[in-house]
Amino acid sequence: MAPFQRVLVANRGEIALRVIRACHEEGLEAVAVYSDADRTSPHVRAADYAVALGAPAPGESYLRIDKLVAAAQATGAGAIHPGYGFLAERAAFAQAVVEAGLVFIGPPASAITAMGDKTEARRRMAEAKVPIVPGLTVPVTDPAVAARAAEEIGYPVLVKAAAGGGGKGMRVVREAKDLAGALETAASEARKAFGDPSVYLEKYIERPRHVEIQVLADHERTVHLGERECSVQRRHQKLVEEAPSVAVTPALRSAMGRAAVAAAEAVGYRSAGTCEFLLAADGAFYFLEMNTRIQVEHPVTELVYGVDLVREQLRIAQGRPMSLPQGPLTPRGWSLECRITSEDPANGCLPSTGRIEFLRAPSGPGVRWDGGFTAGNEVTLFYDSLLGKAIVWAPTRAEAIARMKVALGEMVLVGVATNQAFHLRLLDDPAFVAGQIDSQFLDRRTDLLEPPGDEGVLLDLAVAAALAEDEARTRRRPAVAANGVAAGSSAWLLAARREGLR
Repeated sequence: MAPFQRVLVANRGEIALRVIRACHEEGLEAVAVYSDADRTSPHVRAADYAVALGAPAPGESYLRIDKLVAAAQATGAGAIHPGYGFLAERAAFAQAVVEAGLVFIGPPASAITAMGDKTEARRRMAEAKVPIVPGLTVPVTDPAVAARAAEEIGYPVLVKAAAGGGGKGMRVVREAKDLAGALETAASEARKAFGDPSVYLEKYIERPRHVEIQVLADHERTVHLGERECSVQRRHQKLVEEAPSVAVTPALRSAMGRAAVAAAEAVGYRSAGTCEFLLAADGAFYFLEMNTRIQVEHPVTELVYGVDLVREQLRIAQGRPMSLPQGPLTPRGWSLECRITSEDPANGCLPSTGRIEFLRAPSGPGVRWDGGFTAGNEVTLFYDSLLGKAIVWAPTRAEAIARMKVALGEMVLVGVATNQAFHLRLLDDPAFVAGQIDSQFLDRRTDLLEPPGDEGVLLDLAVAAALAEDEARTRRRPAVAANGVAAGSSAWLLAARREGLR
């Protein structure tokens, strides 16, 4: 495989910045692409070259395979990195890149195809002796056939889209009378989201943990880098991730890791990928799907295993071996990630749009911020609501939680509503602190999602603190509050946030 010196990043936001940074650290040049809405976005400024794609709608910009390939050719890029989302798991995109004489920084199109269809993936995993959730391995369209299958599987069952993910095209059915309606609704949603109405049935497992295994494969070997716990979800969308998991012992980690490696090898996988599993209370685990791309939550694995997964992707795509040592890898310490999204808790967590007027990102020892926006950027409805990710590392889980609370307590984002206060409530919750979570945790604990009614006070305090600190720094003297603490200092701001959350 011919090496390349320039990489086009076919994405936007924080993952585009993440890939651009990795390219620069590998001594490679990076090409950004952008829609009209992203003309002034940070990833455009960070790249060595930038190419306009067109109108803001993804169908006119980030989802246009022809425009992306043409942009790579026009700028002399020898490879394309898809990031996650958009075209990252489209086999047609990977194939088009290769047919254009470029390198696709990800798995082969054949592996994406095999794992992209959930029923085909389940069939292959069964052949590879990887445990799967009881259910069908072919799509179902006939309500009568589905009814017979559901009776054999046993209620409750889960109707799932055969293509795609993220909770779209998914319905839980607890009684036979609701099955036909769920099939119709899930198929319609799947058609709109993925262009494929195919759905299938599998057993719905009550209160499982959502645990995923990171795999990395070059041309000689496939390894796993332990697990990530992703059980804190709302509407099947992950909100908090951590590595390792409180529920996974070394023996279980080894067993799940072997299953993930077997899954990857069964489809000839290369690059970074993730096998998602359901972990039952009795320790049994079941393959859900494989994400054939870098994951949003990859930083927690990087921090506990001391590896840069995106740089490893670049190495593998150049035909070089991964830099990981031979033999089993052991996690060190604990890492947490909180996804900060532009969603309004006071309005049913609907998307919030507008201009970011002020942003102070989390910082400090053991704190990492992977963000895609700065002050002055517009948040629109055209794209995903993810603004950035706060990630921390500490020697223990308790210390990681404490560090995250401080980091988020000091964070200030003004201009759009976010889920920041939700994370602070969660981090104080006794059940979460004790690790007593599962993928249905937030279905039961809606109180954590609902704002307490005084978040306006919280915002006012945060803004006042941020502005006071900026002014004090400008004048080189502190502004002192009535309690004697410097207004805008870390201690004052954290106290203000906590007071607003009471």
